[in-house]
Amino acid sequence: MAERPTPDLTSPAMRAALLRGLTTRRSLMTGAFGVGASVALAACGSAPRGGTNPSASGAATPTAKAAQDMSDSEKVVNWSNWSSYIDVSEDEKSRPSLDAFTKETGIKVNYTEDYNDNDEFYAKVRPLLEAGEDTGRDVWCSTDWMVARLIRQGYVQQLDYANIPNGQANLEDSLKNVEFDPGRKFSLPWQSGFAGIAYNLDATGGKKIETMTQLLTDPSLKGKVTLLSEMRDTVGLVLCEMGKDPSNFTKADFDAAIEMIQKAKDAGQLKGFTGNDYTDGLTKGDIAACVAWTGDVVQLQFENEKVQYVLPQAGFTLWSDNFVIPAMAKHKKNAEKLIDYYYQPAVMAEVEAWVNYIPPVKGTKDELTKIDEELATNELIVPTPEVLSRAKVFRGLTAEEETSFARAFSDLTSS
Repeated sequence: MAERPTPDLTSPAMRAALLRGLTTRRSLMTGAFGVGASVALAACGSAPRGGTNPSASGAATPTAKAAQDMSDSEKVVNWSNWSSYIDVSEDEKSRPSLDAFTKETGIKVNYTEDYNDNDEFYAKVRPLLEAGEDTGRDVWCSTDWMVARLIRQGYVQQLDYANIPNGQANLEDSLKNVEFDPGRKFSLPWQSGFAGIAYNLDATGGKKIETMTQLLTDPSLKGKVTLLSEMRDTVGLVLCEMGKDPSNFTKADFDAAIEMIQKAKDAGQLKGFTGNDYTDGLTKGDIAACVAWTGDVVQLQFENEKVQYVLPQAGFTLWSDNFVIPAMAKHKKNAEKLIDYYYQPAVMAEVEAWVNYIPPVKGTKDELTKIDEELATNELIVPTPEVLSRAKVFRGLTAEEETSFARAFSDLTSS
């Protein structure tokens, strides 16, 4: 395997590059998760047809259409992904792990950074999938809730683990049996992240903010708290605080969480709801405490040691962007070999040294230690089993729930 350059994560240039990537990822994901967009999609018919979540309702999952697999005769795989989401060479002209995959397998990867937003990407590929046509892509990376939609519409194919033995052996236990894809039949995570609580010690007067109850009720924080405009993370954290499981909750639980947030808003506790634009205010101290994403905070801590981060003991949300293979993909086996390649701990470590998200692959920590010991001991990048045991994946929603829950959250954030 070719030698990879080790990035200098403390250099201003590298921090700036990482921040560009993280800001793009999180701001775009916020747009994808945006409640207004969810309501609009449901209203115009873009929500899943049939209106059911198979895993929640017991309905049969449609079988995705399969094309003749040309993998043996065409040594190519077409991968669509988010921007700044893979390792790059120091001159930014190549992607070392992809080059090594091609050298090892003879399979050329057409890697395209055209996944800018979950709903935007879905709007591009849905007409082709609905018509039973090839999308021109063999694999892409969708966020959990979008994977749930694609599965229940029959738009992604079941994985053949005979071609992905590393995926079967090395997937982190906490990610194996998620509600939206029990047993990981249709998806495997590419990268993951947490939503937790960030705070600025100067702005809190040295006080640690470790629970959602503190965030929503502590009078010393009044008017200096922000929550995420991403429903699944904000509501998910409140559900955990209430002793509920975001992967298995009822409408009554959801309504109670909304009521708890509304009470804090009515009391003047909240400064507002944000995407990842909380970062500037948190660094300056204009925001004392907030719900925040791990990837952002890892980078903020390079700049300001007063910025602290807590993963609440009551639990917190874990999201993933996941490999899926679409219906009618022409190079399914090649795509599975690609997924399998990245499920080697040494390869995933090379990616993590650049992207700083959470690897879904067991054994990555040991390999990352060889690259950068500080990164390997950061629990926001390489969580311990104890940390992962408290992480919760927000369950998949039915089409009706997507509409009603998004509308309720939109009313809360906009009123």
